[in-house]
Amino acid sequence: MEPTQADIELFIQSVSKHSDYDFSDYSIKSFSRRLEKLMGDHRATVPELVHKIGKDRAFLERLVREITVNTTELFRDPQIWQSIRNMIVPRFKYEDFINIWHAGSSTGQEVFSMLILMHQVGLYDKTNSFATDLNTEVIEVAQSGVYRFREIDEYIDNYSAATEGLSLPPPEEYMEISRKKSTIKIKSFIAEKPKYQKHDLVSLECPWERKFHIIFCRNVLIYFNHELQNRIFEMFHDSLYPGGALIIGKHEGILGDIGLKFNKYGTIYIKK
Repeated sequence: MEPTQADIELFIQSVSKHSDYDFSDYSIKSFSRRLEKLMGDHRATVPELVHKIGKDRAFLERLVREITVNTTELFRDPQIWQSIRNMIVPRFKYEDFINIWHAGSSTGQEVFSMLILMHQVGLYDKTNSFATDLNTEVIEVAQSGVYRFREIDEYIDNYSAATEGLSLPPPEEYMEISRKKSTIKIKSFIAEKPKYQKHDLVSLECPWERKFHIIFCRNVLIYFNHELQNRIFEMFHDSLYPGGALIIGKHEGILGDIGLKFNKYGTIYIKK
């Protein structure tokens, strides 16, 4: 059953009352779909969910994790990784260090994809990798570096497409692939590099006391309304070094005056 506008408002108000989470600027269409799924998964009406939220903080946290879960994969959208390798990374090869922030990092495949790329181009040692997500469970998966997927072949295909035409090591150089167990384990020299932190982009504050050369925020902003998106873009702009790159999802874009502060190349935005 599709939730009504009153249901959505009741749920958001209840979560805000009993926690620091604020979903008021989420896209109504996206949030409605997420809430409808919660109702089906838990076989409960919104008033029933709200009643339990008020009595059980662990249940509230569980619902927030289910609402904010995002999908990701190793070298997702291989053509983007080709652009990052050829257009973005060379801009910073003479820097003393390269700071990279993955905002909304989910289970970490994007984080590890970038570190693998930096290793391949000889910039791994000067790379500082930072990752944040609202969902603590996906952060724990990322920290483990172990993925249990049926899509092993798809991930290998992504790696091959992202490195097409280059004489580079096979994926086994960076991950242990077990078809018997249907797992991929990122090797420790890659998996131990990133620093993770729980963070809500709605706070509009960068959780790291530093500037960045590259910020990833792919397939997260699509869930927010345009006003919140633009405020987050402002925060990203302030968090980038001049000439730094913001990389967003292929179904996302910058609208409004904040876009004038970037040069756009597909889904890559360079700070002027």
